[in-house]
Amino acid sequence: MTDFAAPVSPDSFRKPTADEVAAAGNRTIPDLVGPDLRILFSGINPSLYSAATGHHFARPGNRFWPTLHGAGFTDRLLHPSEQHLLPALGLGITNVVARATARADELTPDELVTGGAILAERAGRLRPRFLAVLGVTAYRAAFGRPKARIGRQADTVGGVPVWVLPNPSGLNAHFQLPDLVREFTVLRAAAA
Repeated sequence: MTDFAAPVSPDSFRKPTADEVAAAGNRTIPDLVGPDLRILFSGINPSLYSAATGHHFARPGNRFWPTLHGAGFTDRLLHPSEQHLLPALGLGITNVVARATARADELTPDELVTGGAILAERAGRLRPRFLAVLGVTAYRAAFGRPKARIGRQADTVGGVPVWVLPNPSGLNAHFQLPDLVREFTVLRAAAA
């Protein structure tokens, strides 16, 4: 696990080629963590685009970075290549399942359950104020909570309070950017 990713200027960010993206299947991206995290955001798993770039939530159309800014977590819109700035803000990023796929629905139920156990161990070790799982369907599958809803959960993961947020992927048509910002803002206020 890496504590801080090396800085990369957004101006020097090179978009991966289609072949590089296609070849990124099953790759992993190091966790982005630091001391005294307020929130550890957990995606479902990296996209092929993210795995090809080495940056979390890098796929064009993913709304994680605009949502963070809109909800007041950052004072400006960050580029995925600036992810190294998050730990200083008390924010970290990990995934339920480490391996990259084209779509989250390519993950097996067993992978999600195993990933949930690994995430629980990680959360217990890092002790963020909140673990924010980005995707209610993945949360339900990974932690055996079939009736879970968006928002703060009654249970904990690894002894850490859990907040389930909508998946910011552009493929999630149920939540548009204003909806995502509203949900992330409630978490930001709770973690202040």
